[in-house]
Amino acid sequence: MVQRLLVGETLSLDLVNTEWVEHGAPVDFLADADAADVWFRDYGFDPESERLDALLASRRAIRECLDEPGDAADAALNDVLSHGHERVLMVEGRPEKAIETDPGWYAAWSAAFAYTTLLATQPDRVRQCAHPDCVLYFFDTSRNGGRRWHSMETCGARTKSARHYRRQVSVEKATDPR
Repeated sequence: MVQRLLVGETLSLDLVNTEWVEHGAPVDFLADADAADVWFRDYGFDPESERLDALLASRRAIRECLDEPGDAADAALNDVLSHGHERVLMVEGRPEKAIETDPGWYAAWSAAFAYTTLLATQPDRVRQCAHPDCVLYFFDTSRNGGRRWHSMETCGARTKSARHYRRQVSVEKATDPR
């Protein structure tokens, strides 16, 4: 099974980040049925009662909202959201939220709903990694909101290393007597 690059983000971003590019080739963590079951379990969903096609539809819709926001992206996300709803009930004198979804859509709907919640609270903190070859998204939790890479150890280091290399080559060309 393929090892995921970035985990620990919000549910919606962790779902989107099940696709990435590695050595120039696209990788889809959910393409393996066993990996999909792991993803469902990791987030508290029962793989036996969830539909992978629904989860993939949610991932496509969220990614479309991130990559190409607009009417088509809104429609795709709304389609996923139409498979469930959240309501408030009074239970023993206290309000409690109840989620109802179509069979097999609980994980997909939850990820889409989590994305809308993220947008409603701090949309400016949802970022794509600044490395030009990276497709991962993250929620910027830095104090000043200036985080640029999903990981300083991978993309951040690669970007800084490439910048240093370009400077060195430029200096060598400038000082070459030929």
